[in-house]
Amino acid sequence: MVDTLTPEHRSEIMSRIRSTDTKPEMRVRRLAYALGFRYRLHRKELPGKPDLVFVGRKKVIFVHGCFWHMHAECTAGRIPKSRTEFWEEKLNRNRQRDEENRRALVASGWQILVLWECQLKDEKLLTAQILRFLETPSR
Repeated sequence: MVDTLTPEHRSEIMSRIRSTDTKPEMRVRRLAYALGFRYRLHRKELPGKPDLVFVGRKKVIFVHGCFWHMHAECTAGRIPKSRTEFWEEKLNRNRQRDEENRRALVASGWQILVLWECQLKDEKLLTAQILRFLETPSR
């Protein structure tokens, strides 16, 4: 399928995509706060600048978009049909960077929870997942 937008218009649209304060991230932040957990945001000194950082617990939460981080279990985590070479390279690099950041955090003693955008629909399940992760004592 051919892109129907001009490169300039497509670039303008893509430039509006946020990397922080996304709707999925805000949902997780509000829920964690309502559960009584306090956190720091996007700590630059940590690999990958995790979305939520629970310093005292030495735990972090990443909220990944299914498309941008290629969620294998979701239909949104697929390569677009146009400009496949560009997208394969870009999205595979995102996935590789995620793995490098995860390894660095684990090596530093941090525990990680990755929440996928498609998993945020069931609030009861999401609440249970966050509680289980944050209330389990650190290793």
